[in-house]
Amino acid sequence: MKLNTKEIMEIIPHRQPFLLIDTIEELEPGIRAVGRKCVSYNEPYFAGHFPGEPVMPGVLIVEALAQVGSVAILSKPENKGKIGYFGAINSAKFKNKVLPGDVLTLEVEIIKEKGPIGVGRAKAVKQDGKVAVIAELTFAVGA
Repeated sequence: MKLNTKEIMEIIPHRQPFLLIDTIEELEPGIRAVGRKCVSYNEPYFAGHFPGEPVMPGVLIVEALAQVGSVAILSKPENKGKIGYFGAINSAKFKNKVLPGDVLTLEVEIIKEKGPIGVGRAKAVKQDGKVAVIAELTFAVGA
C-alpha cells in the first residue's frame, strides 16, 4: 500500500515544517512501513546546520524514522486518531551524513508491542545504498 503526503497526514498529526516524510512506499499496518524523504536544499534547518556545509541533523533523521513507525502503528484501526510518542531512542548509530539532494528510504519494523507500548527497528538508507542511521525506537500510543 502506497500513501502520498495527504494520506500520511490523515494518519499522523505532523505538518510542515515538521512533517519529515514525503511518501509511504510500503505499509503493513501494525507490522512495518517503508517511507521516502527527498532531502531538499530548501529544508529550513540547512540555514543554520551548517552554513556553507549543509548536513541534515541526525535527530531529524531519527524523527523521520519515528514518523514512518507512527504511520505503521497508527494505521491499525484501533489506533485511528491517536498519537505516537517517543518512549526511548535506543542504540542509535549515525553512519553517514545526509546532504541536500539525498533520497532517504526509511524502514521501520515493529518488533515488540504490549498494550500501548512498542518497539520498532529502524534504518535510514541513502539512494547509494549507504546506511545513514540505524536505531531501535520505543513508542507509546496515546490519545
